[in-house]
Amino acid sequence: MPDLLTHVLVGYSIGTLLSVRYKRVRPAQVTLVMIGALSPDLRKIAPVIPTGPLEVVTGGPISWTPLHTLGGSVLVVLLGSLLVAPEYRRQAIALIAIGAASHHALDIALLTATGESYAVFFPVSTYRLPSPGLYLSTDRWPVAVAGVLAVGSWVVRRYGTTGPVQLSD
Repeated sequence: MPDLLTHVLVGYSIGTLLSVRYKRVRPAQVTLVMIGALSPDLRKIAPVIPTGPLEVVTGGPISWTPLHTLGGSVLVVLLGSLLVAPEYRRQAIALIAIGAASHHALDIALLTATGESYAVFFPVSTYRLPSPGLYLSTDRWPVAVAGVLAVGSWVVRRYGTTGPVQLSD
């Protein structure tokens, strides 16, 4: 569970800072970045939606694991963009993709037994990037760091200046 909360908080931080920089990204659209940050973990839906009945319908095996790859993220981003009005689709694709990219960046840094990350670029490549092994998905300190980043981005959004800061002599 700390893993999911970390992804949401990092997505919130990125989306909030984007809303400070770009006026087209309103605070309400920060949610799209947060959804994108959670989208690769849609593979965790397997206990809720068993693949047995779906395999009978499709006539072949089904796995939710590819959703946690580049190809799965592209699929989810494109399908997610269909849920918004046509005039907002480009922006939705960009924001959801930014969130998904942040998810993959955080997951590549996970500590693994092999020292390699998962095949994030599948189906383009099965190459596994070397993992820096910064933390486990069950560690609580990444949540604390992400929480501080989220509070900091909220403060910047809420109390930030609109122009350059003037320093007095």
